Amino acid sequence: RDIGVTGVQTCALPILSRQDFGKVAVLFGGRSAEREVSLNSGARVLAALQRQGVDAYAFDPATRRLDELAAFDRAFIALHGRHGEDGTIQGALELMGVPYTGSGVMASALGMDKWRSKLLWQAAGLPIPDYVVLEAGSDFARVEAELGLPLFVKPACEGSSIGITKVRQAGELGAAHAAAVRHDPLVLAERAILGGEYT
Repeated sequence: RDIGVTGVQTCALPILSRQDFGKVAVLFGGRSAEREVSLNSGARVLAALQRQGVDAYAFDPATRRLDELAAFDRAFIALHGRHGEDGTIQGALELMGVPYTGSGVMASALGMDKWRSKLLWQAAGLPIPDYVVLEAGSDFARVEAELGLPLFVKPACEGSSIGITKVRQAGELGAAHAAAVRHDPLVLAERAILGGEYT
């Protein structure tokens, strides 16, 4: 640690050479609904690491046994969606003692679960859009009236835009629920907060 001009303590991180990384597994593909996106991004990560001289290898959990990861020194997670961003692969890597990129088990699990994230934010007093947990027997007309239109319907534990519908007109909520429940039994309807969209 050193004290800068401002008096703020900083931590100097060691500079790692290519060899310091050891044998690196780049995890991509998997079995989620976002497999194709993961195959694309993972292949790019793998190519970039190999161009830099890192001893990196492709690892697709859909085609290989997870215990094979114990032979690696590190893992770069390029899996998307379930089993990649939800704490599952993170927990397996921790059990094997393999360091990995990204957030830990609990942060990953909460980040992937829209409903539990909302509960956490509510408990912390943060403002969130009004929402309702939907079930097959929900009074869809009442929910549309309560939340107002437009609203969004989404599976609680899917990533990106998988299974998400923007409900614009009264009477569309039932079909939106049916589309979302194909991806997750827990479905949320959420008041739309409109504004600019940025990526």
